[in-house]
Amino acid sequence: MLALRLARRAHPVVQLRRLLVAAATGGTGFLLLCALGHAMTHPHAPAGSVLRLAWCVAPAAATVYFAVTVARTDPGTRPRPGLSAIGLGPGRLMAISAVTTALSTVLGSLLALLFFLHLRGDLTGMPFDGAAADVLAAGRPLPLPAALTLLALVPAAASLTTALVLRPEDTAARPAGPRTRFMAYDTFAIARRAASPAGATRYEEEPDEEAATPTAPAQPPEPPAPRPAPGGLPWGVAVLAVGLAVETYAGQSDHASGLALPGGFADSPAGVLGGWLLTALGLILVGPGLTHLTGRLLQSVRPGALRLLAGRVLQEEARRIGRPLGVVCAVASGAYAMITLSSGVRPAVGPLTLLGALVVTGCAVLTLATAVVESRRAHADTTAALVRLGAPSALPRQAVLLRAGALLAVFGPLTWTIAQLAALPLAA
Repeated sequence: MLALRLARRAHPVVQLRRLLVAAATGGTGFLLLCALGHAMTHPHAPAGSVLRLAWCVAPAAATVYFAVTVARTDPGTRPRPGLSAIGLGPGRLMAISAVTTALSTVLGSLLALLFFLHLRGDLTGMPFDGAAADVLAAGRPLPLPAALTLLALVPAAASLTTALVLRPEDTAARPAGPRTRFMAYDTFAIARRAASPAGATRYEEEPDEEAATPTAPAQPPEPPAPRPAPGGLPWGVAVLAVGLAVETYAGQSDHASGLALPGGFADSPAGVLGGWLLTALGLILVGPGLTHLTGRLLQSVRPGALRLLAGRVLQEEARRIGRPLGVVCAVASGAYAMITLSSGVRPAVGPLTLLGALVVTGCAVLTLATAVVESRRAHADTTAALVRLGAPSALPRQAVLLRAGALLAVFGPLTWTIAQLAALPLAA
């Protein structure tokens, strides 16, 4: 009941995110039900049904990733002071986030089931003059346990992953006191020294005997070191190289096995598709490391205030926005490579393939947008402190544009190069 109340009283933007999660879950659930319908229509060809079910893994993974991102950035289930006193500790908030994610995804699955039944003609007459009767197994009794099992996959995976990601950290291993972001600490330390210059020099120029006693005023703590660079860059580069090598070898092999994938992608080399999956994984792994490296490059060679601010934010938020950015790059390179399948001939993309591509692309872009918005909120205090110190009001906007341009300059050519190399064996 508490999860329902929090979900009902959330901000309209948060409600929109949850509705988008439900829409993505509905699209994925409809694809799973269509795979079930194909299996019912073609009981003597299980290989094609298995391939169609495997084709749904990418939309399901993108939907789960988007649902976890929305749950992680939900302000209603964020730990705040005083909530533990009323029984809403970190563990309880984690459970509420998991239940809220389950509610959104279950709503999408139910909508997918209703739409599937409507197209089959179980609720009303057969729409579209029965054009999709073969895919939907119209006229055959629908095995409800199998359909519900398929529809429960995405909600179960999303809620379980949300619980694992938002599980309470071990407070015994952390130092006492809250962790202060180094950017915010430096900014407020400068503001404090600027507000009281006399008090800042009194202890330096006029030491007395009380300074050596235990009752001396406590010195300000040392600012914590910046977060270290993400460690996935070397592994990501290695996986990228392996994936491109596998694609090249499989594309030049004459005896490569072909897969009759749905949507018109017939006789697709299995090795090429496996190599593309490795390259996509490599792009996802190198995302945080490249984002952190881009922040370091912005601060190199005598940086000014603008480049220093933009680069420091990129370094701090490399893990938050780097991985969704890598997912978007993987989707973009895959979209370019998919149109060159079947020996460079553009395949006839069917409606189900178009729906799967729309779910994957939409979830990737929305996940990146959610991460960017949350990163901006995380540094709202730093931006406000800079404005109070006299910084130009246009400085934060200029820093945002500089970060976006730097990321585009780094990830744009990388995505284009990977897409060209991935499509080269297919076009040969």
